[in-house]
Amino acid sequence: MTGETSWTFLTNHSHVLICLSQDSEVRLRDVAIKVGITERAVQRIVAELEEGGVVTRHREGRRNRYEIHPEIKLRHEIEAHRSVAEIIALGEKSEK
Repeated sequence: MTGETSWTFLTNHSHVLICLSQDSEVRLRDVAIKVGITERAVQRIVAELEEGGVVTRHREGRRNRYEIHPEIKLRHEIEAHRSVAEIIALGEKSEK
């Protein structure tokens, strides 16, 4: 994050979701570093995303792979007309 700003428009849940969408086999430790929160917080967020049906965790050997369900609608009534796919799109790098 640049400057002295201490807040962002997106939540940590959105940030974690974007990280999982960029690398489905990412280690939660690496997500924590990228988002700037503890690994424990990332574990809690991933569990909540699983509970909400947004993410499915697949165990593959010693690693996890995360499958995102982009068709799921966002939870708050203000944004319920939007989908997870639109959050993921925010994390995509432009081809410029």
